[in-house]
Amino acid sequence: GVRPLESPNETGWLYGIHTVIAALANPQRRVDRLVVTRAAWDRCNPKPDGATPEFVDRESLDALLPPGAVHQGMALLAPALDRVTIEEICADPPESGLVVVLDQVTDPQNTGAIMRSAAAFGANAMIVQDRNAPPVTGALAKAASGALETLPYIRVTNLTRAMEILKGAGFWCVGLDGNAESSLSDVRLDGRVALIMGAEGAGLRRLTAARCDTCAHLPTKAHFGTLNVSAATAVALYEVGRRRTS
Repeated sequence: GVRPLESPNETGWLYGIHTVIAALANPQRRVDRLVVTRAAWDRCNPKPDGATPEFVDRESLDALLPPGAVHQGMALLAPALDRVTIEEICADPPESGLVVVLDQVTDPQNTGAIMRSAAAFGANAMIVQDRNAPPVTGALAKAASGALETLPYIRVTNLTRAMEILKGAGFWCVGLDGNAESSLSDVRLDGRVALIMGAEGAGLRRLTAARCDTCAHLPTKAHFGTLNVSAATAVALYEVGRRRTS
């Protein structure tokens, strides 16, 4: 039997080929066990190093993991990465630093997908409120598809305080809010930017929106409603990236 997880931040099993290979390539990762099917190992080229594979059949792997885990024949038992603090990120941020702040996004699939987009567009960190954010589970890591290894996932007690720390470090806090007057295309996005994203359905809380330096909406059609938070974050990250390279 596998020992139970002691805390919500303790990862336990990571699964899925991209996720596992990214974890094995991360020098910060400690690895307890690498469990694979022979077929999945044969598909890996080159072979990852960092752990000796234990070969099992698919049924044994299914039994180790949560029901419905899409493991693609590969899983890794690993303790959580060391926590990174917001103070560390803000100690010496790059001139064009970019962070994503999630205001009570609770769905691990959305959170993982946002993490993947944030890593793809070169964000320096993702900041979430501890009480209202998913723990780092295998499902979140799978949705993040390797981004967990490169993008610090920072849990803070108080989002308002975190935004003040970001502002103190020169980050311009831009809230994505469907009710905002300005379009994101009208907002300045140079220098250090923190994109503040609201929860699924509820959107940005009024208190959080009030703490932003500016709020903006995405230019979607009037009667369409709102995009899923993961899709909206990807669009906003693209806009930041496009404006900075043009």
